[in-house]
Amino acid sequence: MPTELEILRDQIDSLDSELVGLLAKRAALTEQVGVYKSKVGLPIYVPAREAELIEQRCEQAKALGVPPALVEDLLRRIMRESYHTQNKRYMCCAPQVNNIVVIGGGGALGRIFVDMFTRSGYKVDVLEQKDWPRADAMFATASLVLVAVPIQLTEQIIAKLDNLPESCILADITSTKAVALAAMLKAHKGPVVGLHPMFGPDVSSMVKQVVVVCHGREEDKYQWLLQQMRVWGAALQETDAQEHDDSMVFIQVMRHFSSYVFGAHLLTENPSLDQLISLSSPIYRLELAMVGRLFAQDPALYTDIIFNNKDSVAVLTSFRDTFDHALDMLKKGDKGSFIKLFFKIGAWFGDYSKQSLVDSKKLLLKANDDRPDVQGHGAL
Repeated sequence: MPTELEILRDQIDSLDSELVGLLAKRAALTEQVGVYKSKVGLPIYVPAREAELIEQRCEQAKALGVPPALVEDLLRRIMRESYHTQNKRYMCCAPQVNNIVVIGGGGALGRIFVDMFTRSGYKVDVLEQKDWPRADAMFATASLVLVAVPIQLTEQIIAKLDNLPESCILADITSTKAVALAAMLKAHKGPVVGLHPMFGPDVSSMVKQVVVVCHGREEDKYQWLLQQMRVWGAALQETDAQEHDDSMVFIQVMRHFSSYVFGAHLLTENPSLDQLISLSSPIYRLELAMVGRLFAQDPALYTDIIFNNKDSVAVLTSFRDTFDHALDMLKKGDKGSFIKLFFKIGAWFGDYSKQSLVDSKKLLLKANDDRPDVQGHGAL
């Protein structure tokens, strides 16, 4: 005879099974939506549609006594998956385009663009070092040449591109823009644009991924390229090349360098990593994950990002001075000055600080959900 608990669990299992079946039906429908969007050229990601759907379902949740936050979390995860089911083929925004040449298309990030262009119906040629004897033949009919090589090779490669058709678009995807854009404008007389995809090679789609656009020359000639990335779901952010590089010192250089030094210090102190993980709070687990993931990737890439920004040394030296100032307050036991600076920093962040507290709670809950089982006697 089943117990009351077993009966309840059976009912829950039955409902969970129904949920899986509904998810399968939804996935089939979203795949059909993807086919339709690829035919008519609609973008995969439509922010207004997503916001409307979430708002409606959250109102429904309130009426049924279900926490709206739970429904929103579920919907966002389901929609993220639905974008992947729509991610098979895309409408070609410029069918008149001849071949696209991706220099370094066999690399980690270059492969993503080769794949996206191919799935959009373009003829794509990949040019690697061994292929340079055939480069002129590829360039002769090219409508777009995209430079996707390591940072230290970018200028050298661009300098070779002085024989492109005048109507051909020359673009790059390196993480520093001012030098690369200037090199492209010098080498090529036709349309030029600098791009910086703000994501790594491990992304499964471009939906909601930021691509920075730095305009160079003849902007009207490469509008089809920008529209194609919008169809892929990318969020385009336009900015000046130097402003981009100034921002990247903080967004990339400081972040990666701080993680590097954090990891180096852990190596020097050599604490038990298992112990740190088992005793950690959710926020520390996230921080440790941000540091750890750096060292699972290509060291040459991050070395280039840090070393090839002309402002790296100045900004990191200033960062060290700020660290020393805070450390000096600690050494002196000057809690008053420490708190005073704390409030000044909070004022600089403004409302973003409160919003970050709300947003980070979602990440912390996810980190806690994913926490592996810890052996022990439970809560103290």
